Amino acid sequence: MEVVAVLGASSDTNRYSYKAIQMLKEYGHIPVPIHPRETEVLGYKVVPDIRTLVKQGKKIDTLTMYVNPALSTKYQQDIIDLKPKRVIFNPGSENPGLEKALGENGILVEDACTLVLLRTNQF
Repeated sequence: MEVVAVLGASSDTNRYSYKAIQMLKEYGHIPVPIHPRETEVLGYKVVPDIRTLVKQGKKIDTLTMYVNPALSTKYQQDIIDLKPKRVIFNPGSENPGLEKALGENGILVEDACTLVLLRTNQF
């Protein structure tokens, strides 16, 4: 069972980040939704930003990205400070510069779809 932070979490049931939280829960993982304006997703309290997790000393196994590269670049240092074991860049969130920086800091990077990884037992 992994603790998985979902950057770009949404309470909109049509969004892939919502479906990811739903599937993570279904597959026995502990989702930690992150979004500055959401308060709750599927019964989980939403954290406003990555910095909050860092300050709380929260251990995150995986960070899965559902934000565009312009936004994720702003979180580079926070992600490095969070020290997740890996970061999954879902389709549309790929960010070569950020991926390089994370790799240089010992964080495993994966360009993949969290939903597919879960469904195919590759998570």
